[in-house]
Amino acid sequence: MKRRIYVKSQSLKEALKVWSEYIASLPYSDIEEIPVSESLHRVTAEAVSAHISSPFYHASAMDGYAVRFEDTHGASETTPVKLKLGEQAVPVNTGNPLPEGFNAVVMVEDVHQEGDYIIINESLTPYQNVRTVGEDIVQTELILPENHLIRPVDIAALLAGGHTRVKVRRKPVVGVIPTGDEVVEPGSPLKPGNIIEFNSRMISSMTALWGGECRRESITSDSKEILKDKAINLLNYCDFLVIIAGSSVGTKDHTPELLGDLGEVLVHGVNIKPGKPVILASINGKPVMGLPGYPVSAYITYELFARPLIYHLQGLKPPSSKLIKARLSRPVYSSLGQTEFLRVKVGKVAGEFVASPVGRGAGAIMTVQRADGIVEIPEGSEGFAQNEEVTVRLLRSEEEIENTIVCIGSHDNCLDLMANFLKKRHPLYSLSSAHLGSMGGIVAIRQSQAHIAGTHLLDEATGEYNIPYIKRLLKDVPLVLINLVYRMQGFIVKKGNPKNIQSVEDLLRDDITFINRQAGSGTRVLTDKLLRERDIDPSRIKGYNREEYTHMGIASAVATGVADVGVGILTAAQALGLDFIPIAKERYDLIIPKEHLERPMIKALLDIIRNDTDFHKAILDSGGYDISDIGKVIYEQ
Repeated sequence: MKRRIYVKSQSLKEALKVWSEYIASLPYSDIEEIPVSESLHRVTAEAVSAHISSPFYHASAMDGYAVRFEDTHGASETTPVKLKLGEQAVPVNTGNPLPEGFNAVVMVEDVHQEGDYIIINESLTPYQNVRTVGEDIVQTELILPENHLIRPVDIAALLAGGHTRVKVRRKPVVGVIPTGDEVVEPGSPLKPGNIIEFNSRMISSMTALWGGECRRESITSDSKEILKDKAINLLNYCDFLVIIAGSSVGTKDHTPELLGDLGEVLVHGVNIKPGKPVILASINGKPVMGLPGYPVSAYITYELFARPLIYHLQGLKPPSSKLIKARLSRPVYSSLGQTEFLRVKVGKVAGEFVASPVGRGAGAIMTVQRADGIVEIPEGSEGFAQNEEVTVRLLRSEEEIENTIVCIGSHDNCLDLMANFLKKRHPLYSLSSAHLGSMGGIVAIRQSQAHIAGTHLLDEATGEYNIPYIKRLLKDVPLVLINLVYRMQGFIVKKGNPKNIQSVEDLLRDDITFINRQAGSGTRVLTDKLLRERDIDPSRIKGYNREEYTHMGIASAVATGVADVGVGILTAAQALGLDFIPIAKERYDLIIPKEHLERPMIKALLDIIRNDTDFHKAILDSGGYDISDIGKVIYEQ
């Protein structure tokens, strides 16, 4: 009888309860016996006791002479004892069996020899300097309990206890089926509409990290019958089946109906963001997941629901995640009724952790790749205020976070170069940049939320960059302003400038679509200044309200036809093979509060900025920069 599927979203709490109860009913993985030497990170399937004692003979613990402790009675500096070699004293090396009838060892440095005798000046106790049978492990003693994750030291103990093979739980096998007519294998020729299939590789790597292994099928077209055949076949060989994409309710989304035909759908739709369309099901007693196709959704839902399952199949509990408290660098708004997983960059500034959101798109895998942690926004919350304390689940170690330079402010491609050279020259340190615009950087410095801030704010009254804003907005903050580069700002247009854009007035044309930088960025300040000088109403410009947060975002929008023109730096235009119409040469500086200048990681960064000729060459090779004042202190207060 065909099961009817209801797409009824549940809260995360409800879905986890249903899934946890189902997981608890599943048996552990089968048992297999493998060589002890190959058992690292495997899980014992039964208790392991010692076959033999270790050591299994009385062994000398020192280089010296085996003696009978009774013969040494009374030995002292004033009453030395002489022992005849071969009868009362036998030479031994560390690890040698203790000769029959002997029960102590005197160290070679505690004796001197006279002919056929050794002379000792101190009496010994029974079995002094001897490793007795079972000193380390006694035969039949428990070495490892059942459901124990085997470590390197456990391998040593197993071998010492006489084991060469050990029974472990078989690694859970996860069958993975990527689906979609538009999906192509990495390295394939690409055409518009194609999507490179990387979700299954991400899922496989996550599975391996948790102790499982994947059996991946080839990409399956959007055909219910083909998908059904592959699913049935793969279920014969795996403990857990994962179908990627097709989990929603579109015309090509066959996974919900298929899983209903073959088994029981436990959950379809969870009120989380991203990841709402996830499916949790069971077919013939085996768990099945239908993952959303968007990569961040796939990552979040697989971690939420697959991680506890894969650990359970091995007889383990998932390790607890490291949680810290941090202050948010800017406000975050969220929808009521959904639990949202916010990706954040984290650093430690002035003794407190600071978290900065890195983007929220379900299709933007770089928001996870760049993230240091995840903040869960409860379904009953509309978000968090700026500076509000939040709980962050770390994706990196706390030590890495504490050795990260937090840079908040204006975007420049040099920041990526700087981050790479810092990691290359000083592997302990990292640079984390959040692109909130020049004003965002100044606010972050004022609120002690960043170690450095990139800025290029032009003051219209004086024609000076950055310093007037610092004097006005950071007047009570001891700091230095250090130049990084001079760069060209201008109009970024398609190669050949097909629409012949030459001036600011061209932005008013009906056939021109503009792409803007976010409010508070130095580029936005420059753009608005140009418009005011020409008395142009921004509302007359098509696309003025559409914003990007980086120069590369502007260049990409132009390159892909989203816009005809945007204001950005020459380097970004050159990177994507676009044309550039210069508007202004500007100074891009770094604000560094003096309290951070003596920190080793800031000193390391400044050394690279001022002295690393390879870094300087990399900047010049990227094009569009003047580094004549790089590292120079422009202003100090």
